[in-house]
Amino acid sequence: MRIKICGITQPEQGREIAAAGATALGFICVSASPRYVTPEQIRAVTQQLPPDVNRIGVFADAGLDDIVNTAIVGELSGLQLHGKESPQFCQQLHQRLPQLEIIKALRIRQTSDLTLTPAYEPVVDALLLDAYHPDQLGGTGQTLDWSALKTFRPAKPWFLAGGLNPDNIQTALTQLKPDGIDLSSGVEHAPGDKDLEKVQQLFAQLRDRI
Repeated sequence: MRIKICGITQPEQGREIAAAGATALGFICVSASPRYVTPEQIRAVTQQLPPDVNRIGVFADAGLDDIVNTAIVGELSGLQLHGKESPQFCQQLHQRLPQLEIIKALRIRQTSDLTLTPAYEPVVDALLLDAYHPDQLGGTGQTLDWSALKTFRPAKPWFLAGGLNPDNIQTALTQLKPDGIDLSSGVEHAPGDKDLEKVQQLFAQLRDRI
């Protein structure tokens, strides 16, 4: 199972989280976010990571050129699209950066929102389900209705996100079998400042699952 810790801002924390067992680190490329980091700040972290740790930039309705520039400068290995990007946009991005993984995040407000996934499956490498919030794109601490996802079987690998933390991760993974999990606020002191003790607690909970 892939384990992605998102909202990394500090190189030292990035190194320690990767060493703890994270398979991917996420970097917020949305300037309005308190977890925002510049392409140069991303590179300061990614250059210190082992080559097998995925480096994912998180964007929301950014332009193609901005995404491409950030990916190059930040030395990213993947892109997560967290806005209203269309399948056509995802396809264009894949054509521009064919070597990078593309993850499309969907903010689920109600079960019917899951019907959006088939349109994206042909043009992305993975999906991510996050809890809907009217004012925030992610890192809200709100959980999804896990019981409503028990029959979710997309054609592409998928990440479970939304309010996950060391205290509820076992419950979530008892009900669901995602290909990966994504945590941000659940392992933080404050936005962008990770709580390394909680990160260790998370991996202790996951020891029998990874």
